Amino acid sequence: MANARVGIVYYSLYGHVRKLAEAVVEGLDVAGCTAELLQVPEILSPEALKRLGAPSKAPDKVAQVADLKGYDGLLFGSPTRFGMIAGPLKRFMDSMGHTHFDDTPLVKIPRSLWKEEGLSGKPAGGFVSTGTQGGGQETTLLSLQIMLTHHGMMFVPLGYTTPLLNNMDEVHGASAWGPGCYAGPEGARVPSDLEKDIARHYGWKFGSIAAKLKQAKKVNDNG
Repeated sequence: MANARVGIVYYSLYGHVRKLAEAVVEGLDVAGCTAELLQVPEILSPEALKRLGAPSKAPDKVAQVADLKGYDGLLFGSPTRFGMIAGPLKRFMDSMGHTHFDDTPLVKIPRSLWKEEGLSGKPAGGFVSTGTQGGGQETTLLSLQIMLTHHGMMFVPLGYTTPLLNNMDEVHGASAWGPGCYAGPEGARVPSDLEKDIARHYGWKFGSIAAKLKQAKKVNDNG
């Protein structure tokens, strides 16, 4: 099976999404994929982050739109803001459709990841963190899917592919749309072992699909 490269584009203010991302990476590793964590640029000022009590950012590579075409699949992680993805991730994804210009000696050539269909046909998915139950675990991933559809990407949900999702013995995040965790009203709750196990399973599932699609493309390209 082909070794697929998966980029995990995320925003994490307090670290909950980052912890889920780590579990997803573990699942991708089991599937034989190469994963890279890519954090989107922060839009809050250092003063605002200090007032909010946000911890220091992880030493992950900063996501660049120009690099996304190099991945065989993309996953997006975000905390929920009123049932939708957070502003920093939305801003980054908006920039995926911006036109920029490659200068040549004779003419400026317009370029756009969206216009060039640079992500069309690639698998994609997501995972989330909400403060409470009913805080937007499903709607946030639905809002993400709308953007991915405009890029022609294939949304890969978690589905009910693991009995862990049906666990009724404890409160936990995640849905058929994708992995998730609850941060609590004050952000003091960390992702539980169950939530991380679900995220690992999703990483494995997504990675298996991404690898199969890459292998199929390779066979098709070779005739």
